[in-house]
Amino acid sequence: MTAATGRRTVAGLATAALLAVTAACGATDAGGEPASSGAEGRTLTVLAAASLRDAFTRLADDFEAEHEGVTVALSFAGSSDLADQVLAGAPADVLASADERTMDRVVEAGDAAEPVPFATNTLTVVTPPDDPAGITGAADLAREDVRLVVCAPRVPCGAATDAVEDAAGVTFHRVSEEASVTDVLGKVVSGEADAGLVYVTDAALAGEDVAVVDVPEAAAAVNTYPVAVLAAASDADPEQAALAQEWVDLVTGATGRAVLADAGFGVP
Repeated sequence: MTAATGRRTVAGLATAALLAVTAACGATDAGGEPASSGAEGRTLTVLAAASLRDAFTRLADDFEAEHEGVTVALSFAGSSDLADQVLAGAPADVLASADERTMDRVVEAGDAAEPVPFATNTLTVVTPPDDPAGITGAADLAREDVRLVVCAPRVPCGAATDAVEDAAGVTFHRVSEEASVTDVLGKVVSGEADAGLVYVTDAALAGEDVAVVDVPEAAAAVNTYPVAVLAAASDADPEQAALAQEWVDLVTGATGRAVLADAGFGVP
């Protein structure tokens, strides 16, 4: 992570509460891409699923380049934690979750506008590079000698894990359930786990730090990612709502699709 990225990324509700809910005027061009707004001194706060870290960091660089004086403050975590932050009143402008179920909670509470699907993702199994447990497929994840780490059921990657487990017809030997997919990946990379179920995008980012085991049963669980402007942006002022909509337009437009595809996401 670059120094600029580190300054842009915020760590959740406690930090987000300190961010000024300010605004920026903007519009989209005929192709649906954000047009430069010329806004100054504005902060756009974007809450996003942990699996979007790489893609959204790249998009934030593009957005800031097109909007002089605007800072994109990115906060990554498990989607359920982010939804809880919004429902608790965190002053954020945009939410991008890793499944529609989580977004529905926020929409039904009146805290988000109509969401737009923008990407899909599926799970895969990763192991340490030397695969010490000899994982060859989903059936091996039921072995009692395998230290399997997965996402907690309340987060999207956890719900997807349950679907993969059902499709495989076995009971996974779970030794830990984590709050986000990046936490699962971290335990595999550090050698604390023999295997983990993570998104294919996270496995790709990990590169040679992990080995990937193909699990056909993962096709039973395809997560669709939605993004929405939050009510807090609209409540701030029209300019802030417009800036938030420009982010949504970037993510769902040609530039966003290209960046997401490069990161391994599918099209909804």
